[in-house]
Amino acid sequence: MWKGLGLALALCLLPYGGTESQDQSPVCKPPPAWSIKDQNPMLNSMGRVTVVALLQASYLCLLQASRLDDLRIKLDKEGYSNVSYIVVNHQGISSQLKYIHLKNKVSDHIPVYPQEENQTDVWTLLNGNKDDFLVYDRCGRLVYHLGLPYSFLTFPYVEEAIKIAYCGNKCGICSY
Repeated sequence: MWKGLGLALALCLLPYGGTESQDQSPVCKPPPAWSIKDQNPMLNSMGRVTVVALLQASYLCLLQASRLDDLRIKLDKEGYSNVSYIVVNHQGISSQLKYIHLKNKVSDHIPVYPQEENQTDVWTLLNGNKDDFLVYDRCGRLVYHLGLPYSFLTFPYVEEAIKIAYCGNKCGICSY
């Protein structure tokens, strides 16, 4: 019990749940509108806690991608169902060429969205960086923006952020 309480306290004391600077996306605000190939993943996941992972096909990101489904399964078994997981690939040409490697590291339950050069960069819109995890509540409000090292899935921070978004009302009452 004390371990969980200490971890929850640590998450609350971190600015935005990570190491971001003050110019990052404000907590408890909806993300800016973004879409990829006429799909709006955030709109499609309203009513569910949503986890957006900003990954690319590098060694660390591929490892993170492979661990993401393990986290999804673990949380589902613990009763944290109806959580949306989204991976957004980097926009760079190298990432575009390696998109299939990233997609192959996650299960079919987690969509991986490729970005194209001619579209607005989603990572920039979200004030995100490689390996960032953004956790939104059921109303689509940002609860945590976790950056390295807090976003390593071997640490409990992403898992705890999802649980807090799922069970808590950090951003106030949600109609969902």
